[in-house]
Amino acid sequence: MSNTTSTDIDPGLLAGNRRALAGYAATHFRWDVQGAVATITLNRPERKNPLTFESYAELRDLFRALKYASDIHAVVLAGAGDNFCSGGDVHEIIGPLVRLAAPELLMFTRMTGDLVAAMRACPQPIVAALDGVCAGAGAIMAMASDLRLGTARSKTAFLFNRVGLAGCDMGACAILPRIVGQGRASELLYSGRALGGEEGERWGWLNRLVAPEALLADAQALAASLCEGPTFANGITKTMLHQEWAMTVDQAIEAEAQAQALCMLTNDFRRAYEAFAAKQKPVFQGN
Repeated sequence: MSNTTSTDIDPGLLAGNRRALAGYAATHFRWDVQGAVATITLNRPERKNPLTFESYAELRDLFRALKYASDIHAVVLAGAGDNFCSGGDVHEIIGPLVRLAAPELLMFTRMTGDLVAAMRACPQPIVAALDGVCAGAGAIMAMASDLRLGTARSKTAFLFNRVGLAGCDMGACAILPRIVGQGRASELLYSGRALGGEEGERWGWLNRLVAPEALLADAQALAASLCEGPTFANGITKTMLHQEWAMTVDQAIEAEAQAQALCMLTNDFRRAYEAFAAKQKPVFQGN
């Protein structure tokens, strides 16, 4: 029997796969980190920032890695130039897809769905900055984000049925109704029409509208403000928002009781109490 006591345990062993990601070298998009906020910029402005097979896969893998990041506490997702993302590249994705057999097509659709799953599973809040075109898979990535800032000129289109496909793409039929409601989601998924910025704000698709020239800075400022909060607890909130879709109310109440008890064990909870007692603003550290 080992004589190792709790004080002998190397904290590094308990950290498991946690590692810093600030120095990550992206291949198919831009990756910039300021403080604890990472900004992912889809960077093909001449084509309205379409996705490729390679960028899909790299985004999926990066969001998976973010689950274990020790230094990133919020993410901003943006597009270069005046557009967010035009969806899958017509020549690099759509063209090759029409020549694939069913097994390979299923591999592709599972990979794209895995991107949404990875975005929802990472504990960091994701703020999407939506300007100009936000279509197809771009609309899905915006949908999979936690918060969306947009401009009056932004146009969001779930245009799958306009290319002969179903609206049930990458979780859209599950997630979109929870954002804008069943009837409005049905309209967007059946028609493929574009949702303008002002209408999108009224519908609750956009959290708020900002001027195009201020969009990225405002999204980064919002993300930075989230980093000033109790980031461990924020990650729990994101997890519960996602997991409770499949729970009954009674199950959700019990799950939240357990989650909140866990947060009460954190130093941030103690810091908040001590700051309140001292009439000071708490300084959270995410543990």
